Amino acid sequence: MLSWLMNRNSAVPLTLGGYFKRGVTLFIAFVLLYQVWIFLHICWWIKFNPHSSAFMQDRLAIIQEKSPDAALKHKWVEYSKISNHLKRAVIASEDAKFLDHEGFDWDGIQKAYKKNLKKGKIVAGGSTISQQLAKNLFLSTKRTPWRKGQEAIITVMLENVLTKRRILEIYLNVIEWGNGVFGAEAAARHYYKTSAAKLSAGQAARLAAMIPNPRFYDAHKSTRYLNRRTATIQARMGMVEVP
Repeated sequence: MLSWLMNRNSAVPLTLGGYFKRGVTLFIAFVLLYQVWIFLHICWWIKFNPHSSAFMQDRLAIIQEKSPDAALKHKWVEYSKISNHLKRAVIASEDAKFLDHEGFDWDGIQKAYKKNLKKGKIVAGGSTISQQLAKNLFLSTKRTPWRKGQEAIITVMLENVLTKRRILEIYLNVIEWGNGVFGAEAAARHYYKTSAAKLSAGQAARLAAMIPNPRFYDAHKSTRYLNRRTATIQARMGMVEVP
């Protein structure tokens, strides 16, 4: 007992540097545990479907600020029950190299960077379907310094754990397609009063054209740009392979 008291009294208090090291250690442990948490979720989704996403939760919170009883329009459908027209249209519009890359389209990123540099503002993005899915599933809409790095880590996990078919299936079921409208089935019902399985080539092309700005196009369904973009996507769809 006496020995314990002597050791306690002789213990050296932590210095500022000691507190800093302890803080860094705790931060690193937290980051690693967060990565494990994400990885386990992705492994779960090999066979089981995500019920929601970080982006869906953010949008619901915003919508419910005005209408507390509001709910999102969303219904999960299996890959086989989504029109191949929509699969081709989305790949043609968002990620032409989807089947070939490992999560990142470096040529697309470089082209987007040059275009944004020329315009002096962000007018183009080089994100692949896998990158977009990473953001939708786990990251908030707030831009933070670490967001891009975390997005890249999640993208690598998705590409190494899930098949391309599964990535596309989840993507088509969780992305935003209008104000409170999420997923292919809800979008097909909302815009065309039909199911995702029965979408025509033209309908699919228009839905794909809406992806970059879905809430705007929900309110402005027939702009000149949207019509041109729809025609371009539909012309490319015949050259697209789906997983």
